[in-house]
Parts: sequence; C-alpha cells; structure tokens
Amino acid sequence: MGSREDAPHPLEADSRKLQRGTEPWLPVMGEFHFSRYPAAEWREELLKVRAGGIDLLATYLFWNQHEEERGTLRFDGGLDIRRFTELCGELGLYISVRIGPWSHGECRNGGFPDWLQQAGCTPRTDDPAYLALVESYYTRISHELRGLGYDDGGPIVAVQVENELYDQPGHLRTLRALAERAGIRAPLWTATGWGAADIPVDVLLPLYGGYPEAFWEDAHEGWTREMRRHYFFTAIRDDHAIGADLRPSAPAGTGPDDRRYPYATCELGGGMAIAYHRRPLVPAADVSSLALTKLGSGSVWQGYYLYHGCSQRLGHAVPNQESHDTGYPNDLPAVNYDFQAPLGEYGQVRPSFHALRLQHLLIRDSGADLADMPLHLPDDEPAGLDDRESLRWSVRANGETGFLFVNNHQPHETLPDHDGVRFQVHLGGRTATLPAQDVTVPSGAHFVWPLGYGIGRGVRLEWASAQPVTRLELDGDPVAVFAATAGITPQFALPAGCEVSGPVRRDADDSDLVVVSVPEPGSPTLWTVTGPQGAGPVHLLVLSEEQALRAQRVSIGGTDRLVLCAEPVLTDGSELRIHTTRGEVDLSVLLPPGDTAATRLLAGPGASAPRTDGPFTRWALTIGTGTDSPPRCEVACVRAEAVVPPARTGGSHHRASAPRDADFDGAAVYRITVPVSAFDDPDGEVLLRLSYTGDVARAYLDGRLVADHFWYGPDWEIGLRRFTDGAAEAVEVAEAASHEIEIRVLPLPQDSEVYVDASVRAGLEAARERASVNSAALVPVRRIALAVAAGGGTD
Repeated sequence: MGSREDAPHPLEADSRKLQRGTEPWLPVMGEFHFSRYPAAEWREELLKVRAGGIDLLATYLFWNQHEEERGTLRFDGGLDIRRFTELCGELGLYISVRIGPWSHGECRNGGFPDWLQQAGCTPRTDDPAYLALVESYYTRISHELRGLGYDDGGPIVAVQVENELYDQPGHLRTLRALAERAGIRAPLWTATGWGAADIPVDVLLPLYGGYPEAFWEDAHEGWTREMRRHYFFTAIRDDHAIGADLRPSAPAGTGPDDRRYPYATCELGGGMAIAYHRRPLVPAADVSSLALTKLGSGSVWQGYYLYHGCSQRLGHAVPNQESHDTGYPNDLPAVNYDFQAPLGEYGQVRPSFHALRLQHLLIRDSGADLADMPLHLPDDEPAGLDDRESLRWSVRANGETGFLFVNNHQPHETLPDHDGVRFQVHLGGRTATLPAQDVTVPSGAHFVWPLGYGIGRGVRLEWASAQPVTRLELDGDPVAVFAATAGITPQFALPAGCEVSGPVRRDADDSDLVVVSVPEPGSPTLWTVTGPQGAGPVHLLVLSEEQALRAQRVSIGGTDRLVLCAEPVLTDGSELRIHTTRGEVDLSVLLPPGDTAATRLLAGPGASAPRTDGPFTRWALTIGTGTDSPPRCEVACVRAEAVVPPARTGGSHHRASAPRDADFDGAAVYRITVPVSAFDDPDGEVLLRLSYTGDVARAYLDGRLVADHFWYGPDWEIGLRRFTDGAAEAVEVAEAASHEIEIRVLPLPQDSEVYVDASVRAGLEAARERASVNSAALVPVRRIALAVAAGGGTD
C-alpha cells in the first residue's frame, strides 16, 4: 500500500493516518456518479463540488452500463471515465474509482450485466470462468485510465474493488491482483469494511460508513436502533445496518483489526435515497451532525455518499435501477436518484451543502493536525444507544493541542438542552476548563472548539468557545476566523500578558489567562491581539452562525480571500461564477482597509459599485433589473380522475411494490406548457417545481419518460435544460416538444404499506383519496460571471 519509491509526493497510509509528501492528509471525499449525469454538465458540477470543500471525488463504474451486451464495451459520451477523470485532475480534484465488478449503488443487479446470469459462472467468487470475464472488463478500464494514476502525475489516488463483500477475503485479494495485472495503478486500494467484513490483512484498506436513515429497512415508524450509534462519539467504526437487507444473516465475525488501519470512511450519508416502501426525510442537521460526530470519533478520511445527486440512466434495453423485478428487496424510482444530497439531481444547492462546507473549511485549515490526533472519550460516557440525557462530547488531541467536539442532535428523537455546562480537558501538562462560565448547550447544537490553537506570529489561544473556520492573511497580517456556535457567547482564552483591542469584553485577566468575549458575533469588525514580548499583531474575526453558513475561502486574483455569499462561489481560471435563483446576490470579501485597488477586484454585468462594510467590501450583484418576474408556465388538467392501481408486494422481502408502467395509463394527467422565453439564458438552468397530491408521479416529454418521483413531502423539482438542448443522450427531444411536459400522477392504494416521516404523513394519506397537480412554477437558475482583474484592477 502506498506510492512507488520514485513518486515525487508519495502517498502512504499507516495505522493512524494518510500522509501525502511530508504532510498528513485528511481528505474530504464526495461521491458523484459520472455516468448518471449529463457529460456536458460535468465540469460545472465538479466546480460546485470543489466549492463545497471536497478535494477527493469518488465514482462507481457500473459494469452493465459499460458492457450491456457481452463483448461490446462502451466508454464514450456519458460513459467516458477517462474524460471525467481528466476533468477532475484539471480542476485539482483527486479521484477514487470504485471499479466493482459488483458495485450496488442501487443499480440493476448491483451493476452486473443481465447476460452474466447465463454466462456459466459463479459471480463474486474465484471461479475461473467469472475471473476471465472480470479480467477482460478490468483490462478495458485500465486502458481508459492509463497514465492517470497519482504516481504518474494523475488524479487517481485510490481504487475500490467490489462492494459490501463481507465473507470472501480470498476473492477480494484476487480482485486487487487481477486489477493490478491488468495495469490499474493507485497508491491506495480499498474495500468496504462494514458488516464485520473479512478483509484480507494489509491488502485492502477498510472504509466505513454511516447513514442518518435507511430506505432498505421495512416500512416501520421511527428509525433503526443501530443507526443511533452514528450520533455518539465512539471508537466503534463498524455499522451492521448498511446492506443488511442483502445479507442472509447478521454478521458473525469481528471485522478488520482497527489497530492496523486509519479510520477512513466512504459512505457517510449525504442524504438518503427514496424507495417505494420507505421514504425517509433527511434534514440538513441530520447530515452535518453525523459528519461532525464521525470527525470527532477519529475519522481521518471523510467520505460522503452521495454528495451529488443524479439520475438513473435511461435508454438501456432494460431499466437500470434496483427493483423487485430483479429480485432485490426494494423498488427504486426508474429515474430519480437525487438522494437528498448536498447537491441535487439537477445541481440544486441544499442547506446540507452549506452546513458541511463549514466543517470542510476547518478540515482544510487544520486537517494536517487533526489527522495525527487520536480520539479521547470523557470519563463519564453515555450509558448506551438509548441514552438521550447525557451530553455527547469527545476530544481529539496530540500533546497540548486539540479540538473538543460536541453533538446534541440526532434524527427522530429530540435531545434536551443541557444547562450549566463546562468542560475540563487534560492536555499534556495543563488542564483547560472552558468556557469561563457555565453555558447552555441547546438541543440540536453540534460544534467544534479549539484547544491550544495557533493563530500566527507566536500567538496561541489556550481555548475558545467558538468554532475555527479558517486562517489566512490580510495585508500581511494573520487573521483567524471563527464562528459563533449554538447561541453561546464566544469566549477566547489567551496567555497572560496578551494585549487585546477591538469590540471585545474582558471577562478575566489574571496571572494565567486573559479571557475575552465577543458579545456581538457577526459585527463587521476585526479585533487584534498582541502577544507577550510583543508577538503579533494578529487579528480575529467572529462570524455569526448565519454568516458562517455563507463563509467560503475563494482564490481571487491568486490570493485566498474570505468571502461571504449565500450561493457557492465557483472559481474557474480568472472568472468567478455564481448560480442563483435570486434576483440579487450579495458578495462580501474580506479586504485590507483602504486598499482602493482591491475594491476594483471584480467586474461584471450587474455588479454594483463596491461599498465598505467594516473589513469587508461588498458588491450587490443583480440579474436583469433584480425585480424581473420569473417566466410562468401554464397547467392544464387533461384527465382529473385516476384509476387506483392494485396494491402489490414483491422482492426478496415482500415489501410494497411501485406501480407498473401500465398503471400510468390510468393516471391523472396534467400538461405543463413552458414558454420558449424561459430558456433565454443559454447557460442557466430552469427548474420546474411541482406540488402534487399523489403516491407517485412521472414526467414525459414527447411521450418519453424523463423524470419520476415517489412522494415524500418536499416539492418535486425537474431540471429542464438538459431536455431542451439535447445534452442528455437518452432523452433528446425536438425543441418544440420539449416545451410541453406531461405529468401523470397515481393515488396510493389503500392497502399499500409505505413509510414517510410523521411530519408529512397527512400529505401521503391524502393521496389515498386523490391524485392531482396542485401548482407548478418555473424557477430560473441564473449564472453570474465576474471577471477577476489581474493585480486588482478591472478587466
């Protein structure tokens, strides 16, 4: 495991961490399935992924997409893994390639081609007939990825073989050897380690996961008890719930020896898919608190599944999704694989994107330190998975520096406020007690506080009751940016002898510490610290919780800047781009005071003259007049009455089955007419946002299925651009036809057992009585392009 000896910046793994060159590396990995997204849009979406703080991209190769017919291999168009990998490298993203041959990913047969069942072999074993077929497939993958390995200067840092294979270590060993013999190269080789998987020792690095919910459970109320573990700080890495529906019995082994391997993850739930029988609702806090808890439990590789939603491929001879028809336990939508991910099926930016980005800023800034900090749990731990009264916290530390993690959130069951809280942490030769006064940790709060945190120029915080965001320079001086957390007044403890100036209040000043607080976080004012013996000066900025969710670190004109913006700011060479559904967007950049050249940094249509807002320079960016009315669509009811389909069950677990294609012949039918003017912006997206009452709905263009939806509460959004410009291979339609969209809605059969979240249950019950489109609206997603002037002047 690891790079070749002659690699310029060798990538290696030891029992605690990854190391790249001479520095520890804590990667942030997001899953995005290239073959399930229009190739014409890959680049822009990868820019969004990068803007969210992802530096490592994971993707599956599904065998049945590349070799649907035996002997005919396709790696063109939307299946071009080489082009996708090269794009990742061009944009500074590393990539982990999950080559299967069995992949799952809610794909038909787990990604196996249908013809494999008649190939006279035993799949997922060392049967020579099966290995010969895999070798041919791997050889073609190797050809596509030639020269793109990390040690050759390419972006491929890891390769995963198989998926969720827990009882055949010999076969996993064979697959790695087979892939290497075919010419596939990477420093790291991985396998999924959950379910007490038996992984060949030191051959594959086990990667773990954890989800806030599970579509693969039965349609019972509440959530699986095992999943509560993901919201406790713990040294336990394994999860027996993932893939449990595909195992004949509970895991019996002990799993990989955690002492041998760093704690790495590949499937922290970025959301959750929707199956017909179980349709969980996953709020942003369920995602961000799980991610933070894993980081606070010792993770040195944060990997999300999915980070970017997508669509099942159409145009194959048979449907490409997991379904009861192929014997799987769950019926998935024929198209929709949105996953409620931070970036949606059509690139929509979700609240979880912003919440995770705040954590990723911390990892970018302090990941090299965190990677070498082991987990320490408090003396008084929660009693078990049913303990909802004890405050959950942990420390990762190395010597006299560390980070304190707190999580007071979990799905489904509200955790209580905790009053009178102070923490005591023993670090090396000192004990830190924080904050200086008791505080209340409110329900839902989850955050990180620093211990022994260096700001720069020899100035160090002993502790702070605010979350570190990033450290950068402003006019040559160090600036440390923090975020207020959970309504708790931010306090900062500095060594005795420090001098502080600015909008702070001195709470204590004795022979050991100077403690100051920031009563109004978010105030656009820097405060300054000069250390003992004149060290410094350094500056600190404390953002409010709301500001922190807009905070981004963006390279502008070759210099990293702190930017506050409600939308992701994408950097593409000398251009910044913003995708927005708003008529006006505020963009604030932390710039040196009085730097008139810097205030001319950005120029573009709709950009106002900059104005000063404390240490920030603010631009108002306007689309059109800023008050332009969005285009309107027309809704016509073609058939109001719907025939209720029969309730069916199917699959290996006899769960409720989705309606059949023929059932939609009896659906309620609505026609949505979209004006041509909605597509005037050649680069922008147009979302069709539908509110409907029903069990399931489908969208057709020119008689062809293009989108579908199992109702679970939120409005249904369909991105129309790919259908009007022919970018999606399988759904090209004539422009005239693309402006009329047919929506078919079916009611819920009385006897179908379907789970939705309790907060939206009444909406699904209404679907037993009727099926209708209640409203339809067009939501333009515009692009704002800003030129970055060389040297700070305007272009």
